[in-house]
Amino acid sequence: MLFQWVPESKTVKNRLHFDIRVGDDREAVAQSLVEAGASIAYRGQLGPSTWITMTDPEGNEFCLC
Repeated sequence: MLFQWVPESKTVKNRLHFDIRVGDDREAVAQSLVEAGASIAYRGQLGPSTWITMTDPEGNEFCLC
């Protein structure tokens, strides 16, 4: 579990969300979560790090890393 401080107040994203390391086939995991009711919110990249920010059916964010 990774806790990361952010300076801005909550406007859209949760103040706390999970970053989940899912292995090599992140797209397949994302697709299975979409089929279960999640939504893809954002695909991010910072240097060599990439992630998919997703939301559960209630709008809570989590990232697949």
